[in-house]
Amino acid sequence: MNTFSSKTRKQQAIYAEALKWHIDAGADEAINDIPTNFLALTKTAKQSSESDKTLPTNSVNEFSKNEPKTQKKSSINLNTNNENFETAEKLAEKSLSLSSLKRNISKFEGCRLKSTATNLVFGAGQVEADVMFIGEAPGREEDRDGAPFIGVSGQLLDLMLSYIGLSRDQNIYITNILPWRPPGNRHPTDTEVASCMPFVKRHIQLVSPRVLVLLGGAAYKALTNNSEGITRVRGKWFEYEQPVLSKAETQIIPTVATLHPAYILRQPAQKKAIWKDLISVRNRLNNIN
Repeated sequence: MNTFSSKTRKQQAIYAEALKWHIDAGADEAINDIPTNFLALTKTAKQSSESDKTLPTNSVNEFSKNEPKTQKKSSINLNTNNENFETAEKLAEKSLSLSSLKRNISKFEGCRLKSTATNLVFGAGQVEADVMFIGEAPGREEDRDGAPFIGVSGQLLDLMLSYIGLSRDQNIYITNILPWRPPGNRHPTDTEVASCMPFVKRHIQLVSPRVLVLLGGAAYKALTNNSEGITRVRGKWFEYEQPVLSKAETQIIPTVATLHPAYILRQPAQKKAIWKDLISVRNRLNNIN
């Protein structure tokens, strides 16, 4: 007799509830045919996993005098001889518009997330927006529809922005560090992030916002190569520096990191913190204007 069929209805209900819990948590797909025993990983495999934790450096200057004098930064940098990174750089350099950037990203085969994602999730909002928001990676709804921040957390962000006169239809642009969803909404590896960074930098150049807002610790780490936690750095302004597209000069963008709206859904008590940061964004934009 089949073992599972002999279980009582109560036990079956428990299994169904456990499955629903995993789906709600983001584990809604199976990647391997058999489970992986991570406890049995060899020392070599663990070292190989650690080698994935690399990020490219980026030019970032302190903007606020309140910034800590000593910042914890990663001592491991991406090898620029990496073939995938070089390919991404070449494709990014060829992108002279948002449409060509999206097209070139779709050609890129150097990030393994592409093979497990349903859709490429590019960006949404206004070209040359006043404010550009950058999150970490698409979720399940975004992967399904191919649009960024359309799930519950995106709806919460849109609502909060509406109270300070910002919206995708008028004056903001929003995207993610990664254009493909990590399986089960897991955290992306540093190698996956690094392979997409040339596209992120080009994305910022093409939008050329007046203010840059990084949503969550992953986006902050990727753009600054700084390992400090988001709760310590949120609300502190600094300068993001990049070359101006097609010009021999540098653009300085006032930048701030804040909590990701998905974190607010899990920790409602932190809503005051992100609201304070968004008010600061509005004030900064008013001063620039």
